[in-house]
Amino acid sequence: MRPDARIVLAGFGGQGILFAGKVIAYAGLIEGREVSWLPSYGPEMRGGTANCSVTLSDDPVGSPLVVEPNMLVVMNQPSLEKFRDAVVPGGVVVADATMVPDVPAIEGVRVVSLPATAMAEEHGLKGLANIILVGKLFAETGFCDRATLDAAIGKCVPARKAAMVEKNKQALQIGIEA
Repeated sequence: MRPDARIVLAGFGGQGILFAGKVIAYAGLIEGREVSWLPSYGPEMRGGTANCSVTLSDDPVGSPLVVEPNMLVVMNQPSLEKFRDAVVPGGVVVADATMVPDVPAIEGVRVVSLPATAMAEEHGLKGLANIILVGKLFAETGFCDRATLDAAIGKCVPARKAAMVEKNKQALQIGIEA
């Protein structure tokens, strides 16, 4: 029995925020947990703001909106500014240092910053910084089993992009080891 994961993922449209949340939600489904996934994005989508709330629980989920996250993944500075004060004490913030240059300490919260966008480009995985951050969140919190995360990637990557499954798994591993 794992503790509830109340996660907010946030960034610009086009960074894969909703996909990252979907991977986490599928991991919860595969493990038979109660799950909610609530996407939210501005009218521009690409370049606008995007965030999603994901809850994984052993009990029924009362509301799909996460207002007091115990985990926050941010891929831009405005998202950190918007959501950092909502993270509950004992929570975790994972930030992409490439896109979030100012990552302050948050009292009572573990803050982890890694240059996920730069790391993705260095490894020939442009566009997979989101999955590197999911890997780092997994390493910090263990929100599911490792094999479950790989299976979730397999479920979320559409058949027409099957070649991306291994690249996504590679990005996960980079995040886990970071």
